[in-house]
Amino acid sequence: MRVELRDSESFDSLLKRFTKDVQKSGLLRDFRSKRRFVSKSEQRRAKARKAEHKRRRKEAKTATH
Repeated sequence: MRVELRDSESFDSLLKRFTKDVQKSGLLRDFRSKRRFVSKSEQRRAKARKAEHKRRRKEAKTATH
């Protein structure tokens, strides 16, 4: 990832722009997810857990409104 300094731009704003671009690209998320090996069955279980959590949150949100 490359971010070039603009005219009269401070280092703080350059760093902020860089951080924003890195998060938008998803590089850190990919790196962190590939830190350790996760088997296919673990991936499926995690995906099902995440879907259930998301469903419950959505259900709770609609119940309060």
